[in-house]
Amino acid sequence: MERLKHRKEKITPFLKSKFEFLKTKYGEQHPYYKGLSLQYFVSDQNTDEKFVLTNLKHYEAGVHIAEEHGFIPGLERLYRRTLVIEPTLVCSAHCQFCLRQNYTQHTLSDELLVDVAKYCGDSKNRDILNEVLITGGDPLLIPAKLEFLINALIRYAPNIRIIRIGSRIMTQCPEKFDASVFSIFSGKSDVRFELGTQLNHPVEFFPEAGEIFDRVNELGIKIYAQNVLLRGVNDDLETLVALYELMRRYNIESHYLFHCCPIVGMQHLRPSIEKSLALVRGLSMGGKISGRAKPMFAAMTDIGKILFYEGTIIKKKGGLLLLRSGYKLSERTDWNPSYEAPASAQVDENGFLTVWYADGVE
Repeated sequence: MERLKHRKEKITPFLKSKFEFLKTKYGEQHPYYKGLSLQYFVSDQNTDEKFVLTNLKHYEAGVHIAEEHGFIPGLERLYRRTLVIEPTLVCSAHCQFCLRQNYTQHTLSDELLVDVAKYCGDSKNRDILNEVLITGGDPLLIPAKLEFLINALIRYAPNIRIIRIGSRIMTQCPEKFDASVFSIFSGKSDVRFELGTQLNHPVEFFPEAGEIFDRVNELGIKIYAQNVLLRGVNDDLETLVALYELMRRYNIESHYLFHCCPIVGMQHLRPSIEKSLALVRGLSMGGKISGRAKPMFAAMTDIGKILFYEGTIIKKKGGLLLLRSGYKLSERTDWNPSYEAPASAQVDENGFLTVWYADGVE
């Protein structure tokens, strides 16, 4: 369990101040305090070796953009129309359920960022690639480098019409969302910006975060949020309803509600798929929130995101589920020739990928 021992705790001064406030006002056992603390504090609750991952990343989907570079860290391409770019893996705080703590740390040079932009706009990609997700790490921690990348995309890849930026600094260190960040979105009418974040509990709508969400909305930038279903944080209907109502109040579009990834040491945060599906049904079918606020429930598997529709779960074996995807291996290798299916995946009789995925606990 060597990796469990090395999971790091990194908490911003802003978050520390919120922990102190919540502890003083409510106590450590209150849902507000636990809704935040379970996300950031290292726990020794689970050391079940059955849930050690074979691979250290969400998925292996590196892109070979040019012979002289080989694989550039921080590039992933699983989907036809979108490239994921991670210019840095530095974060302001460590979410304990995030697999990216296992990634090799990097910050890409300006030269490499230009080559990435040229790859996006080359003849093989310009007709099918029209969107990038710039994430990390947290790209808003390096606003100058982020703006350099965006300008390179505008210059070399005019086919990129949508630029999504993923960040949690709004709720982790809102003071960093300063004028240098807001200026990134100015004077670039050729692209549509979308700001993605992650919100897992209503307590994270701090006044400081709310002010940023309001200002971003005033700029006409679409905000969307992914949420992770976590035991003891938000695995009850009342909390989820409050979370999605607040998201709608701030004009934040609901995106994925993820089942917590099977990361070593995190099994105590992973509700079972059966319980998760029951919660999602209650959230989506009980008339408790608007249909405009309902998320898509998904697992982040070794081959990409899989939504839980009828027939998604093919069979169960011990603590594992075999999931059916809509991904064809032949299609994926067409737009990313470097892609190789992981050991946990297999190809069915119709050419679609299936994958084994670790269930949570009751």
